[in-house]
Amino acid sequence: MRNAAGDPGLKRGRKRSVGRAVAGGARPRRRSAPPRAGAVGPAGAGGRPRVGVLSLQGDFARHAAAVRELGAEPVRVSLPGDLSSLSALILPGGESTTMLRLLEATGLRAPLERAVRELPVLGTCAGLILLAREADRLPCPTLGVLDVTAERNAWGRQVHSFSGRVRLEPGGDLVEGVFIRAPRIRRVGPGVEVVARLDDEPVGVRQGRLAALAFHPELTPDRRLHAWFLRDVAGLRPAEHR
Repeated sequence: MRNAAGDPGLKRGRKRSVGRAVAGGARPRRRSAPPRAGAVGPAGAGGRPRVGVLSLQGDFARHAAAVRELGAEPVRVSLPGDLSSLSALILPGGESTTMLRLLEATGLRAPLERAVRELPVLGTCAGLILLAREADRLPCPTLGVLDVTAERNAWGRQVHSFSGRVRLEPGGDLVEGVFIRAPRIRRVGPGVEVVARLDDEPVGVRQGRLAALAFHPELTPDRRLHAWFLRDVAGLRPAEHR
């Protein structure tokens, strides 16, 4: 099931399950407008929703490419002003210690703390750590909005990277997950839903408009997880990806 790292959907409440949401090219639900989390920004060029991608460090370019393929306008976020007029936000993988230090150095820490309390957010790998309420061995506190405890690099070092079949809950659909120095989710709070598992271990969670994955969905050509985030978490209308 596991080999060296290669190429690498989620839900809650009255919405459809993540498994059904990503299966078989499901069409997006019709909604009159994105949910307002504070103030949802206006559409960008050509009426496309603007989705920010934190671009301090890590593989932000591949997330931006996935967002673009799904018909949204990716916005690189590296300074406080870049957080204005967004409809959703992605915190990519990378090195969580470095990312936290860069947030302080760029003046992004306080604006980002506000943004993750107002916008739909997807965190992947290090992005999960930044969102988590608790994480180990960090130089400063996390953003603390997602009620989970994360253990950094708990799947092993870079040489232990692997890909595996991730099961989406509750439907049981499978996606490929790429795990690179990935965190483990050691505690899941009572208001958090487990939406993805590797074997029986949680690797994806959702808490309202916050979603987080321990793996890298941007490293495969499969765009179902990004489409699920844009459609079912952020309330946007992603294009169908074939």
